[in-house]
Amino acid sequence: MKKIIIQVVLLVVIVFLGWFVYQSIMEPVHFNKEQRAREKEVIGKLKDIRTSQLVFKRLNGAYSDNFDSLVAFLKVAEIPIVKIVPDPEDTTFTKTINDTVGYIKVSDTLFSRKNYRLEDLSIIPFSDGEHFEMNADTIERGGVEVHVFEVKAPYSAYLKGMDKQTIINIIAKREDIDRYPGLKVGSMTEPSTDGNWE
Repeated sequence: MKKIIIQVVLLVVIVFLGWFVYQSIMEPVHFNKEQRAREKEVIGKLKDIRTSQLVFKRLNGAYSDNFDSLVAFLKVAEIPIVKIVPDPEDTTFTKTINDTVGYIKVSDTLFSRKNYRLEDLSIIPFSDGEHFEMNADTIERGGVEVHVFEVKAPYSAYLKGMDKQTIINIIAKREDIDRYPGLKVGSMTEPSTDGNWE
C-alpha cells in the first residue's frame, strides 16, 4: 500500500513538473504571438495617423502638432473629386483638362471602412486610454526648411498587462542599440514619414 501511495505521489509530481516545463517553454511563444497581434493593430492606427497628417499638410502647408487640430480638420475638411478629360481642342489627345465635379469629406475617404471614432484616433490600442505622443516642426536640410512630424507608441503602453519583466527586457534591448522602445512613424530629425517597423 505504501508503495502505491509513493507511486501516485511521484506521478503527480512528474505531471506537475512536466506541465511547469511546458509552460516555461511556451510562455515566450505566447508573449510573442500576443505582441505581434497588438503591434499589428497599433501599426494600423499609426498608418491612419500618417495618412491624416499627409492630407493635413497637403491642404494646410504644414503637419499638425496635436490631435485636437488634426481631428477637427478631419471632421470638416473636404477634398475635390477631379475628373480628367481630354482637351477637345487637342487633336493629339495628349493634353487633359482637370474638371472638379464635387467634394468629399476627408474622414469619409480615409475612414469609411473603419469602425472607430475620430476622437479615438489619439488613443493607443491596449493601453487603457494612453495617447500617442505627437510632435511636428520644421528642420533645415540642405538650406531648405522641411516640415516633419513624429508619432510614438511606447512598448510600456500597448504591451500593458503582459509579463512585466519581458517588457523591461525588450525596452532595454532597444535602448542598448539606441532605438526607440516602441513603434513610431515619422521623425523629428529626418524628413521621413516611414514607420520604424518598415
